[in-house]
Formats: sequence, structure tokens, C-alpha cells
Amino acid sequence: MNLNLQFFISAIAYGTIILYGALGEILTEKSGNLNLGVPGIMYLGGIGGLASAFLYEISTPTPNPVVCLLLSFVCAFVAAALGGLLFSFLTTTLRVNQNVTGLALTTFGGGVANFFGGALNTMAGGVGQISVAVTSGAYRTSLSFSQPVLNLLLGRGFMVYLAVLLAIAMSLFLNRTRRGLNLRAVGENPATADAAGINVTKYKYLSTCLGAGISGLGGLYYTMDYTMGTWGNDAALEALGWLAVALVIFATWKPLNVIWGSYLFGLLTWLYLYIDGLTRSSQELFRMLPYVVTIVVLILISIRKKRENQPPASLGLSYFREER
Repeated sequence: MNLNLQFFISAIAYGTIILYGALGEILTEKSGNLNLGVPGIMYLGGIGGLASAFLYEISTPTPNPVVCLLLSFVCAFVAAALGGLLFSFLTTTLRVNQNVTGLALTTFGGGVANFFGGALNTMAGGVGQISVAVTSGAYRTSLSFSQPVLNLLLGRGFMVYLAVLLAIAMSLFLNRTRRGLNLRAVGENPATADAAGINVTKYKYLSTCLGAGISGLGGLYYTMDYTMGTWGNDAALEALGWLAVALVIFATWKPLNVIWGSYLFGLLTWLYLYIDGLTRSSQELFRMLPYVVTIVVLILISIRKKRENQPPASLGLSYFREER
């Protein structure tokens, strides 16, 4: 396969993982909750989907691909959403510091996932021996196109297209629906939204749990498509989770910007492998590019001070109704 073509295919795979993580975090942050636990939540989604698929396949002589896909998809979403529920309880109900809670959730999610991932490896007979061929095959079944080059670039599994459709749907929800506008009002000024009769607590809980579930789908895509149904402790998924957090800032909290931004991040992530003559130190500098680009965007946003490019006004702040 042409090296340049492989470069773009790898960028699509990495970009899709980041896209799910960033979309979930945008939905969360629109409510005013700053969840830095995205890497941990993606871990929970990945292990939830993998564990359910593995247990189903080893207990069934002839696993049904549709059942495999639905079971792993639902379990991944629920496992990640439970992580969002924990975050919501701590920050919305108990009003714990959101930054500390998010970082703790990253550590917690990674620890839980690696613990159960190690258990699955032991059950399967060793690292790399987990077999969920039917489930992984269902996720990696490509949609065929007539043109060979187009088929190589776009003939991916359904989750690639689902991520793009989800971004479009989220943009329409936030900008064109009453509930979306209510959610944005909660993120901008919860006291005013509360006075207008909007249930601030409900919106914060729902957006954070749903956002976490969406982010968890990035972990599911990573385990089922990118690593083809295996589990490793190489921390690659955690790095992608932090890229998803950075992408939210890069995209200025707009779901449509996340689409092209995620694939740009995917290209920048793999760029160092396709430039000849780089030393190891130079490679590390190139791997910093997505974060450098995010910092540049953040500086430009601060200088221009355009309101539509700013984060929600109450982002990261707990709401105390008694102080309204």
C-alpha cells in the first residue's frame, strides 16, 4: 500500500477516537461541568465493550455478530456513562472541585480498566491472546465504494460515519432546539437559568452522563477497531483522551469544528513517522504538534475575545443555589 495512503488511513482511525472523546466533552462542558476525566472515561468504555464481548463469545459456540455488536456497544456506553454519573454526583451534588475530580477519574478509570484488562488477558491465556474475532470483525466491516482509492480512504467501519453524524446532530441540538438552548443557558449562567424555571441539576447530570457515554465510544472504537479486540497497558488510549480534551479548546466548543479538527490531530499525531531523518528527540517534538496548535488557538482566542469562541461562562464552577 502507498505510504501516503496508509498515513491518511491511520489518521482517520486516530481522528475518530479523538472525535468521540471531544464530542462527549463538548456536551459536558456546555452544561458548565469541566470533566478532565475523559481519558479515564474512554478507558471505561473500552474495557466495558471488550469484557462484555469476550464473555459472550467464550460462552457461546456460535456468536451472533449483531448481538456481539449491540452488547459491546451498550456495555461500553453504560460503563462510561457510570463514570460520568460518578463525576456528576461528586461535582453537582457534593460540589467537589471539578478539576480534582476529573483528574482523579482519569486515574480511577485507567486503574479499573487495566485491572480488568489484566484479568481478561489471564483468562485468555496471556497478553495478546484475547479473542473477540466476531465482535471486532463486526466493527471493522467496511462500507464499500466503487472507486478503489475512495474505498481505502473512506471504506471504514460504521463508527467512523456515526461519529460524523453525531457531531452534526449535536450541533443542531445545541443551536436549533429548545433543550439545547436551555443547556447552553445552564452553562452560561446557571442562576439565571434556574430563575427562568430550568432544572439546572437535571441538565448538568444528563449532559455529563450522556457526554461521558459518547466519549466512552472512543475507547470502544480503539479496542474493537484500532487494536482489533486486544488489551494492552501502553497508555496510548490515555494520550488520545488528553488530545480529545485539547481538541475541545481547538474547536472553540463547536461540534462541527471538531470533525475536521479531529482528523487534523490524527494527521499531526502520525506525521513524525513519515518524515525521514528524524532523531528520537525530533520525533518527540513532532508528537507535541497537536498541543502546540491548541496553545496557539487558545492565545488567538484570548487576543480576539470574540464571544462566540469563548468557553461557557460558568465552566468549572459549582452552582450554589443558596447564593443566587
